[in-house]
Amino acid sequence: MSQFRFHGIAEALAAEVRSSMRSPQYGHPAHRELARGYGPCRVCLRTFAVGKDERILFTYQPFLEAGSLPAPGPVFIHARECARYDALELPGDFRSLPLVFDAYRTGGELVARERVGTRAPEKVLAALFERADYVHIRNGKAGCFMASVRPA
Repeated sequence: MSQFRFHGIAEALAAEVRSSMRSPQYGHPAHRELARGYGPCRVCLRTFAVGKDERILFTYQPFLEAGSLPAPGPVFIHARECARYDALELPGDFRSLPLVFDAYRTGGELVARERVGTRAPEKVLAALFERADYVHIRNGKAGCFMASVRPA
């Protein structure tokens, strides 16, 4: 059994984006399009079918703690409702993506950043959690936030 819990953004936040077509955190307009890249969706944590899936792009702030340094950035979600990923294993679609793990202490203090590369993601996470309270998974190519990891 994994010692980590992986999860996407809140379904309620995604539902608000879909209904208002605005970033709930900033009010910026959202953009709907046919997928031109793999994403992934920040709710279900599955990659998009390029040219088939409709997706919504909006500005998202992954830090929810008071006092954390804001780090807003672009994220995609499916245009249609999807179930939030919340499980004890790295999403299967993430295994082929260029992953970067940003490790934080409570309050948003960055303590480490690791490119996963060919290493086992679970081993990289185990080492990071020796000094961190949570981890953000980022895309190693685009740099954007993809998901959160916490101890199980």
